[in-house]
Amino acid sequence: MLGFARTLRVAGVTASPDRVEAMLAAVAALDVLHATDVYWSGRLTLCAGPDDLDRYDAAFAAYFGGESPRPVPPAAQQLQRTVTTAPLDPGQGEGDGDSPPDLAGQASADEVLRHRDVAELTGAEREQLRRLFALLAPAAPMRLSRRRRPSPHGAVHASRTVRRALHDGGEVTRLLHRRARPRPRRVVLLIDVSGSMSPYADALLRFAHAAVRAHPAATEVFTVGTRLTRVTRELRLRDPDKALAASGSAIPDWSGGTRLGEVLKAFLDRWGQRGTARGAVVVVCSDGWERGGTDVLAEQMARLRRLAHAVVWVNPHKGREGYEPLTGGMQAALPSVDHFVAGHSLAAFQELAGVISRA
Repeated sequence: MLGFARTLRVAGVTASPDRVEAMLAAVAALDVLHATDVYWSGRLTLCAGPDDLDRYDAAFAAYFGGESPRPVPPAAQQLQRTVTTAPLDPGQGEGDGDSPPDLAGQASADEVLRHRDVAELTGAEREQLRRLFALLAPAAPMRLSRRRRPSPHGAVHASRTVRRALHDGGEVTRLLHRRARPRPRRVVLLIDVSGSMSPYADALLRFAHAAVRAHPAATEVFTVGTRLTRVTRELRLRDPDKALAASGSAIPDWSGGTRLGEVLKAFLDRWGQRGTARGAVVVVCSDGWERGGTDVLAEQMARLRRLAHAVVWVNPHKGREGYEPLTGGMQAALPSVDHFVAGHSLAAFQELAGVISRA
């Protein structure tokens, strides 16, 4: 949104800092993923007069459509100010039905793109999808903490009530309460970066980056293939492209083979018993192709199910019509899976975020 404000200044709209703050507050109160909400939030706060409306519409369509608007020359700005002083034709005012000409098309294109398989997108569509991925903010699942804190409701806190009564001369004038407060539950993502998953690895890592950015202290990310690699530190970089570039440099087995059973055993031996997987929501992102024996995978998945609070399996192929989990790896893993979801589109990743938050 700040980049859009800078674009407006280039286009000739005087978007002052106080107007930008008002725009951010309006977008925060509405839905930043809804094009209509974003459009009206900016139009009602960033435009200082009627002569800014046309430039705002052009800049909005250009910015969210992937183009770069040209700066408006001073002569053209003066001409626009002169033209806007003329009476408007009926129906061209700022009524409730006034909307930008390209807004409906842009919103429709974004909605179609949300449901497209990421493996079938063009380069321009992938770039637009990356912008939408940057807006994801997955909510963390919550759990009750062991420590109890003062609260207006809950169980009676006997010691505090007695101390309050002694302070009041021995009379119990008020019952004090306490209860456990919710805390974020740890989320662990295991992302398959083997050759069969390479069309979806970028989107999966971008989803992981959004999860780490939203809850850095409660999210761990590992890549699995022929070996286990922890990439949580690399994904904590604020910029998504820099975070993915750092992760790619740290992953030695990108687009290699798959030994899910052995890698999962290595994860549980090193990170499971130490508490990373214990009581966490573990998300395994893989198509289930296994080069090793499926017996090892089934044994380790059962072990993971005993340690974790919930196990979620994400398979991009599940989003395709007529898919059935017939591979040996999926047959071995599904008995230990609580939620089996797709991961082939932005809409599927938004559904996955809801599954994780409700686990």
